[in-house]
Amino acid sequence: MIQNSNESDIRKGCVDVWNAYMVKGADFVLGSDIPICPCTAIDIPRELISYVNAKHIHEINRKKDPDYHVDAFVHFYYDDYKFEGPRVSVWLYPDKVLEILRHFSGVITVDFSTNADFPDPIKRYNTYRMRALGRWLGVNGIPVINNVRWGTEETWGYCFDGIPYNSIVAIGTVASEIDEIVNRPDFDTGLFKMVDLLRPHTIIIYGSANYDCFRALKDMGIKIVEFPSDMNKAFMERKGGAHVKAK
Repeated sequence: MIQNSNESDIRKGCVDVWNAYMVKGADFVLGSDIPICPCTAIDIPRELISYVNAKHIHEINRKKDPDYHVDAFVHFYYDDYKFEGPRVSVWLYPDKVLEILRHFSGVITVDFSTNADFPDPIKRYNTYRMRALGRWLGVNGIPVINNVRWGTEETWGYCFDGIPYNSIVAIGTVASEIDEIVNRPDFDTGLFKMVDLLRPHTIIIYGSANYDCFRALKDMGIKIVEFPSDMNKAFMERKGGAHVKAK
């Protein structure tokens, strides 16, 4: 269930330190107050590139070719401090993010961490921020695909909120520790819970999809699109593989 946001007068002199403007006019999920983040991407990405690399490409190209374009979606599947540290916070400086993303084909919403050992309020807040920032980017014309993050069972009441039914979603397996057999039951259970609630028609995987759970989803008719991690991509490039360029 969703509810409409209520706009109220803001006291003169107040500063919006919570980025409330990002959810102006949004619908929210009743019970969790997570904003709905529509999937505005139509096409499946041709390539995924990290935000760190996107910033580097932007610095190289922005002056010599202000209209440059890279046919890739930007992702945030790496340590938070690289996009949430001092002077680089995508939440505190979203206009800088928007300036960069306008030159790319789209974005996978920011992967703010919701680790199992985090306090529950932080996991809820980071889930909120994923949807709020993603929605704002979509409103500003960026094709958006929702990143999905889940933890152990206590997070299931809100961690899937705000993501549209029957859309494209993305998940990262690099930091999920799914490669360790002991972790697979929890990952699989959360994955199938997500599928049961959201019924995505396409799941983008950043990292390896060479696991039984993804083969089972393919058998269910869900399209699985796998992209190599940056580490594997760098290895392939050293071996003479393709390289993402501005054009």
